[in-house]
Amino acid sequence: MNRLFRSLVCTAAVLFVQTAAAQDTTPDALVKSVTEEVIAVIKQDQDIQAGNKRKTIALVEHKVLPHFDFTRMTALATGVHWRKATPEQQKVLVEQFRTLLVRTYSTALSTYRNQVIDIKPLRGRAGDPEVVVRSEVKQSGAESVAIDYSMEKTPAGWKVHDVAVAGVSLVTTYRETFAQEVQSGGIEGLIKSLSDKNQQLAAKGG
Repeated sequence: MNRLFRSLVCTAAVLFVQTAAAQDTTPDALVKSVTEEVIAVIKQDQDIQAGNKRKTIALVEHKVLPHFDFTRMTALATGVHWRKATPEQQKVLVEQFRTLLVRTYSTALSTYRNQVIDIKPLRGRAGDPEVVVRSEVKQSGAESVAIDYSMEKTPAGWKVHDVAVAGVSLVTTYRETFAQEVQSGGIEGLIKSLSDKNQQLAAKGG
């Protein structure tokens, strides 16, 4: 992904968290309430704003990741090649993809600077098992950016399985990259590519 898309996706993703008590809340109300909560945390935490990696990774691990369906995200990103992977390879792919997003999200977490997040009213019918929660990020002196969350109602509450920024899907973007890796090196090649990327980010403190 290009730097702008990655930054916007990360900013969007880290703003989405939830509490167990909010599992029965409508998805748009949930996104709105937790967005406000996370913004408040970022504004008050000088360490996060200063780029403290340990603290930002811990925040992502505890607040963001439990509410994303990484197995579904990885399967969607891997596309038709997902069925070619063994159960063990699928497990490793999910772990590596999750690690990549942890590091990417944590890098972007401290970039929040007074943006206004406008959550749009939910479209669709009550009881729909899958919805898209639409939002708009507004910042003085910059063009507004549309950020949409694809969500599914699960026994554990609403889970995000894709994020689209300005109409560009995170899953679709990774699917193109993953397909190229599989074509050149198979499933093991994709796993190695993700692992190498994660090691590079870790070496840089990301």
